[in-house]
Amino acid sequence: MTTDVRQEPGLLPGLGDGSTLRELPTEHGTLRYHEAGEGPPLVFLHGSGPGVTGWGNFGGILPTFAKHFRCLVIEFPGFGVSDPTDLHPMPAAMQAVTDLLDGLGLDRVDIIGNSMGGMVGTLYSISHPERVGRLATVGGLGLNIFGSFPAEGINLLVAFTEDPTRERLIQWLRSMVYDEALVTEELIETRLKQATDPKTLASVRKMYSAAAMKAMIAAQAASDEPPAWSMLHKVKAKTLIVWGRDDRVTPLDGALVPMRTIPDVELHVLPQCGHWAMIEKKEAFESVVLGFLQRNEAAQ
Repeated sequence: MTTDVRQEPGLLPGLGDGSTLRELPTEHGTLRYHEAGEGPPLVFLHGSGPGVTGWGNFGGILPTFAKHFRCLVIEFPGFGVSDPTDLHPMPAAMQAVTDLLDGLGLDRVDIIGNSMGGMVGTLYSISHPERVGRLATVGGLGLNIFGSFPAEGINLLVAFTEDPTRERLIQWLRSMVYDEALVTEELIETRLKQATDPKTLASVRKMYSAAAMKAMIAAQAASDEPPAWSMLHKVKAKTLIVWGRDDRVTPLDGALVPMRTIPDVELHVLPQCGHWAMIEKKEAFESVVLGFLQRNEAAQ
């Protein structure tokens, strides 16, 4: 059973007025999510990084999509809104998608995923092809071909995780966008409050501490398992990849492998746009993604 959550002042920063916030008890803890609109179910999966929330990623576009869909914006465990988790954020996020769909009795959904959420949505569509109709990803999916890994934005994220100061947060936030004017004082303060919460910071360090990054790269080099990007041909969902041309976190060349290997895929590149395409190019993003999701609905 889900319940409404009324936000207590200062308790959950950056979550709007709290009117859309719901909570779902699961065997893995309380999962919180935002719900708005009616129609076919559309699940939003947020990215990673300091102070990130589902609302922060998608709150601005939620009214537009809620006119056409039952929108469900997951707050992944470990990022300060849903209950914390002992798991690494990626498997915890994968489990959260299953918990939400099972808890709400949803057999099949469309997914919009940003960055880490795009990776989660893609992997989920591979492991649960019967549950994902259409998939839209925003950056973060694929393989750096021409540039080095980690890219500039990831290195700045690691620097903040190692030394979580206000100045390092600002440096990282500016790497996320083409137009640095979007990095407002309100955004900085909201992100800083969320990012420096001890449990949230500990969760982010599982992904982006210097030691975690070094261990991940070493594990990938030593593993006999195929890398995730080599499995993209198994994606059955109709897929749209949206990418900011000027992304400094996951550069545009990362789109080439998924564009070539996902069977039913299209790529849309937004100019003068960084990693947060749904924020920085809001109207263009809404137009492109809505057109994709609503195209040939009878054939889904």
